Amino acid sequence: MYSLYNGINATELEPSEFSVGQNYPNPFKEKTVIKYCVAYRTRVLLTVYNEKSKEIIKLVDEVKNPGTYEVEFNSHSGEVRNLETGIYFYQLKAGDYVEMKKMLLQK
Repeated sequence: MYSLYNGINATELEPSEFSVGQNYPNPFKEKTVIKYCVAYRTRVLLTVYNEKSKEIIKLVDEVKNPGTYEVEFNSHSGEVRNLETGIYFYQLKAGDYVEMKKMLLQK
């Protein structure tokens, strides 16, 4: 059973393909948000890397249902405290889908 949103069946709101958006804001000083879409139930990995391809943090590592999600990356908390100004990359892996994007941290 699905509810309606402005006359549209909820199943029509689910993404038909995987995607990952550009983080915003970009460049960022402390926090940034990454939005991504999941087309079908699958394990999703969203990982941040530095310029030397060293893994910084896994932001997402779990099975997700179809839908649109967003996650905040805070460069001043937890395991990633005190990151240097520079270029970082984030990669979304979901099913056979893999995409990487670039983001810029400015202090």
